[in-house]
Amino acid sequence: MSSIGTSKGILEVAKFALYVTVPIALMYTFANNTKNLQKVMGNRSYVVYPPEGPRPPSPEELREMAREMAQKNNLR
Repeated sequence: MSSIGTSKGILEVAKFALYVTVPIALMYTFANNTKNLQKVMGNRSYVVYPPEGPRPPSPEELREMAREMAQKNNLR
């Protein structure tokens, strides 16, 4: 083997090891220290619900409204 191929192989192995260990190390850090996790999660509001709008009429109210409209149409 040439020395260029070996050094590229070692570089690739080192990059792969770095890509694998960094997320695992971060997960381990946050999983073992809940204060860190609470600090990170507390800084953001992940779910923001829109304000509640008016509620639709109940089925009984819809029936009553339909009866009133039918009565108005029958009187004409």
